[in-house]
Amino acid sequence: MAKPIPQPPANAGTPAAFEQSLDELEALVTRMEQGELGLDESLQAFERGVALYRSCQSALDQAEMRVRKLLDPEAPDSAEPFGSEPL
Repeated sequence: MAKPIPQPPANAGTPAAFEQSLDELEALVTRMEQGELGLDESLQAFERGVALYRSCQSALDQAEMRVRKLLDPEAPDSAEPFGSEPL
């Protein structure tokens, strides 16, 4: 019988929710790579994986913007990313 695909956490904007989503995405990928899922289960897992990926990417984009604002509050779009200074 197919395992139900869990829904995203209600608090998707928190770091804990990001970690939970990333862990779930990794688990989904592992299950799909094992090749033991049926077509319907694979499609559900893929759909869930895409949703988790988008959620994680959104959280990373928000975190990047927060860092940029901290680096240069007057012009966050022109802030240099970490590691851009020569060694």
